[in-house]
Amino acid sequence: MTNNFRHQKVPGSSWGLPGICLWQKKPNNTEELSHEKQPQNAINRVLVCLALAVLLLATLPPSAWALTTERASARPNDSSQKLVIGGRPTRITWVGNVAENEEVTSITLMFPVGCSLTDDTYVKVQEMIMDDPMHPQRNDPAYSIELDSTHLYLQFETPIQPNNQLYIEIFNFCLPELTGEYFITGSYTDGPGRSHDLSAQQNPIVVVAMTRTQKLVDAIGEWEWVQSWNSVMFLRVFFNPAWFVASIPVLFKGWLISLLLVTLGFPLAIPIGLGFSFMRMSKFRVLRGIASVWVNFIRGTPLFLQIYIAFFGLPLLGVRIGNYPLAVLVLAMNSSAYLAEIFRAGIQSINKGQFEAASSLGMTGFQTMFSVIIPQTIRRVIPTMTSEFILLYKDTSLLSAVGVMEQMMYAKALANTTANLTPYVVSACFYLIITLPLTRVISVFEKRLAASEGRAEPPEDTKAGRIRLGRSDQDSDKSTASLQARRSDAGESAAAQTLSQGTGLRESND
Repeated sequence: MTNNFRHQKVPGSSWGLPGICLWQKKPNNTEELSHEKQPQNAINRVLVCLALAVLLLATLPPSAWALTTERASARPNDSSQKLVIGGRPTRITWVGNVAENEEVTSITLMFPVGCSLTDDTYVKVQEMIMDDPMHPQRNDPAYSIELDSTHLYLQFETPIQPNNQLYIEIFNFCLPELTGEYFITGSYTDGPGRSHDLSAQQNPIVVVAMTRTQKLVDAIGEWEWVQSWNSVMFLRVFFNPAWFVASIPVLFKGWLISLLLVTLGFPLAIPIGLGFSFMRMSKFRVLRGIASVWVNFIRGTPLFLQIYIAFFGLPLLGVRIGNYPLAVLVLAMNSSAYLAEIFRAGIQSINKGQFEAASSLGMTGFQTMFSVIIPQTIRRVIPTMTSEFILLYKDTSLLSAVGVMEQMMYAKALANTTANLTPYVVSACFYLIITLPLTRVISVFEKRLAASEGRAEPPEDTKAGRIRLGRSDQDSDKSTASLQARRSDAGESAAAQTLSQGTGLRESND
């Protein structure tokens, strides 16, 4: 290979510097090839310069980001406290973050076209000192204000300090009546006095049209008798007619959820309770001990505590279940302990002669239990099981303590946002829709069951039928007494007493 470079001495400059040695290319035939690479080298130099420029711009402090918009929102103002209706007073909240090494001396918020003020509109400004983000401190800055339906201007006497948050709340402010998505824009002035535009908010404020329910609520509030009714504080707080009507569609969803929870949990508790009742009557001491410990623990501790253990204790063990499936499981396990005692007392109330008769017919123990004893037991314990269903339905309200959105949780959220207790009264009415009819069903069923077993006076229509057949009251009393004598004995009476004691344990414990 031919060496194309040679050593050449370059003379010193006019500054008296000594000469330096450079490598200089020899002029030869390959010089033409180097000219072909010059355009490529020029492109590379341009790319390097662009990269350096971008890097330099990235390292400069972005003065346009001295104040960034974190959020801008409007408080729901409909009856369900979920939607924002235009033309009705609401609360506008704007939150901004001051960048590091920056200050904010003034801010201007521009409102959408069509907004309006009320006689009660006012502004509240707070500066959140974020020296300790876990425990921010509130500061009320001094400022001058200009407010109308188009904009809000705030001039701070002391600039908002770096890394702090600026909270601006506008109360009783009306957004445009036209439905759509709206943004709050504006500008601000930093410490050196430079003006910049605010960054856009991420989520728009969605304004909807007035619903039929809201129109009805507004109409009810304008009635004269309603205004007279609400003049009494107790009636206005607990039985406000407008909020009573407004709460019905909101709580209806929670009512359906509560019904779903109990209709799934109670059927699941029946086989579990039946299994524990068999274990309680087992000949094996180990099974009896396990069942006794479980039943006594569940019945001896509040359901509220069991809910806390399930929702906060299981995640610590690595067991994570959804809120609603876990709620169904907790209700089922709690009710199974009470059903176990109900089934046990019901089975023991059956006359021992039933077992002997089945055995004499050659039936096995399994056949005797599920073909003879269980059908009679279910018939006897249906009233008590219905009472347990009512108690379990009411106990779903305890799930609101752990954030499960059921009927009572909806009432609680609505009461907090409206500052009125009428939603709780509406919730009580929804509970009565289920409990009162079931209580009546229990009463009627118990009377018919008692009459069929000869433990009470027969219905009037039966007595009338006997008179029409020519029977005297004396013969009727004798036949009734004879029937009672044939059906009752000492063992059955003791078992029936055990059943009544077992069914009353749940109510006394609660």
